[in-house]
Amino acid sequence: MSVIIKPVISEKASYLTDLRGVYSFLVDPAANKIQIKDAVEQTYGVKVSDVNTMIYAPKVSRRYTKRGLQVGKTNKLKKAVVKLAEGEVIDIFSV
Repeated sequence: MSVIIKPVISEKASYLTDLRGVYSFLVDPAANKIQIKDAVEQTYGVKVSDVNTMIYAPKVSRRYTKRGLQVGKTNKLKKAVVKLAEGEVIDIFSV
């Protein structure tokens, strides 16, 4: 099971990285904070001091077609915000 799916690269995530030194990752929804911490430390070789997680519910979309109402949804997502120890830095674009 791969815990880290991909880093979140957005304007808000870049701002938080510059301001507070925290990094955002999309992670497996079944992973807990300890598994996320271990995966980040092994993947990037840094010391993690804090992990916060958020679960995003699937988004439901409905379409009215000739066959009637078609309902679909996206996947459930989990986002982890990882704070590193003092002086640690992750270069996301080189990995």
